[in-house]
Parts: sequence; structure tokens; C-alpha cells
Amino acid sequence: MAKKAVATLRQKGEQDFTKVVKMVRSTKTGAYTFKEAIVPSSEVKNFLDSK
Repeated sequence: MAKKAVATLRQKGEQDFTKVVKMVRSTKTGAYTFKEAIVPSSEVKNFLDSK
């Protein structure tokens, strides 16, 4: 399913996009949650480094 979502965002002459899933730990409960985003390929590192 993820491959299809990314493939539909791709058009000729457009910027490449990547679906990123980040695991974040909750400060209240200690449980892990997941943040998903579709970002330009050049911004993947910035998304993963942000808190």
C-alpha cells in the first residue's frame, strides 16, 4: 500500500517524495507511537532529526 501512495505522488518533472515513518517515545506513558509523513527526498534527514 505504501508503494502505491508514493507512486501516485510522482509525476514527470516533479520533485521525488518519500514516505517516512518515525518511532517516537511518549514522555507520559513511555509507550512508542509512530509518526508518518510524506516528505521530499531532500528533507528526509531533517524530518528524522527533528523532535
